[in-house]
Parts: sequence; structure tokens; C-alpha cells
Amino acid sequence: MRIYELDVTKPDSIQSALESAIAHFGRIDVLVNNAGYGVDGVFEAMDDDTLERQYKTNVLGLMRVTRALIPHMRGAGGGSIIQVSSMGGRITLPFYSVYHGTKWAVEGFSESLRYELEPLGIRVKIVEPGAILTEFYSRSAVTVMPEDMHQLYGAMYSKWQARFAGFLKFGVKPERVAKTIYRASISRSGRIRYPSGFPAPILLAFHALVPVRLFNWAVRQTLLR
Repeated sequence: MRIYELDVTKPDSIQSALESAIAHFGRIDVLVNNAGYGVDGVFEAMDDDTLERQYKTNVLGLMRVTRALIPHMRGAGGGSIIQVSSMGGRITLPFYSVYHGTKWAVEGFSESLRYELEPLGIRVKIVEPGAILTEFYSRSAVTVMPEDMHQLYGAMYSKWQARFAGFLKFGVKPERVAKTIYRASISRSGRIRYPSGFPAPILLAFHALVPVRLFNWAVRQTLLR
């Protein structure tokens, strides 16, 4: 195993890491785009820098790495691109509007891209984790809740935090997602989406079956009351 430094917000870093990996291993068969973090909190209080950093990492970074590796996979006769999205790429929860925006962008980008790449033997798959026990919700999280917004949003946000903390107790270990990524990477089926870990499969199925109005009501009753 080798580890290469790669910053998805820096194109030179991407190219350097890919060239080093190809030089050592000869070819890259699977790309897993897993870089990302979550901004939560009050949207109206988020400045441009916060918005741009979220999109540069979660969307533009993923696109850059994908674009950089396509020529290599095309020349090698194929490969698999695994985009790590989220169950939040198809549903929404309170106070994650910007994060959801990035993951919905990843889903749309990846679904469209597969039309271009399938004839070249390159498969595009989307893995949609649920609540996973990593540092995503702690060290990697960015919360925007200024003091002057507490009167407007504080009570609702506190309820959300309390309910969400209870929700995370049912999170699964990251190995569950790793197994899903492996399964997606070797699959030759036409399946594109792979929900992984509680409650992603259940919640996404529920969202697909009921009207949006009913789903939104259920979210409010569960997380904001």
C-alpha cells in the first residue's frame, strides 16, 4: 500500500498524485472519490467563503479528480469510478442546505456522466452512506450559528441537535461502507446507486414511495418537534 498527498482543491496536487500512483502501480482500475465535509447551520449567515469552500471540496474537487483520471482509464480499456455521495444526495434534512446542494450536484453529475463513459468501458457508481461513525460529524464539521441568529433559529437548531445526536447512536462503522464500495467497484450490473448503513436504505426507500409533502412532515415531526 502507498499513500500520496492529494488536495482536491489544488489541480497540481491531483495531477502529481495520479502520476505517482500510475508510475508505481502501472494502472489505476478504481477511483474512489471520498473527499468531503459538511457545513451545517443557518444559511443566511453563511458568507461566500464558506459556500465556495464547501463546493470546491465536495463538487469541484470530485469533478477535477474524475476528469484527471478519465484519459488513463480510457487508454487502459476501462475502470470504475465510485462517487461517495450521501443519503443526503437524494433527501434533505434541516440545517444542511448547502451540504445537500453539493451532494445533489454530485448525484446529477455522476448520473449524466455515465452515459459518456459507459461506451468506453468506464463504470460510474454512486455510494450513499447513512450515519457512519467517523469524524465527519465532529472534527470535519463546520457549523454556522452566529450569536445574533440564536433568537431566530436557536430553539429549532437545539431540537435538531438533540434529535440528531440520538439518531447517530445507531450509526454503523465505516467498514460497512468500505464493503459497499468494494461491491460497487467490481459490479458489472447497470445499477448506479448503493445506499449503505442505517438509515440510508430505509429512508431512501420511504422517500421514493411517499409524496414529498408527507416525507417533509415526517422529518419535521421526527427532528424538529
